[in-house]
Amino acid sequence: MNRNDVTEMIVATKIRKEIKWADVAEKIGLSKEWVTAGCLGQMTFDATQAGKLGDIFELPEEAVKLLQVVPYKGSLPTSVPTDPLIYRFYELISVYGTTFKALIHEEFGDGIMSAIDFKMDLQREPNPAGDRVSITMSGKFLPYKTY
Repeated sequence: MNRNDVTEMIVATKIRKEIKWADVAEKIGLSKEWVTAGCLGQMTFDATQAGKLGDIFELPEEAVKLLQVVPYKGSLPTSVPTDPLIYRFYELISVYGTTFKALIHEEFGDGIMSAIDFKMDLQREPNPAGDRVSITMSGKFLPYKTY
């Protein structure tokens, strides 16, 4: 068994039991965004969190242990994503990436936005013209150091 097998077990059980990510996150006590990323193989759970996930998703002990191992991050199978929804984020970065970079550097200086000290919130935004997806991302600014 490997971490991908665990992800597949989680997703299969989620579908079978009609579980919502937000409900899982509530039981774990963390955001739905972080817990979903973890369940999809991108984060490490501690023993307590992994145990709760084991109960929720009816995982064997070996799977619960694998949830506690630091994963290989970056889950896309190709360098340019082919899934239409994920591709739109790639397109967004292709079009606005230089704008993000220019505005962050202008506001903060030479550095990066952390994807480690990071939080995200995804919400439905009702709109008469069609509901919108609202994503707020907040990452700590990490300036480059001189030496």
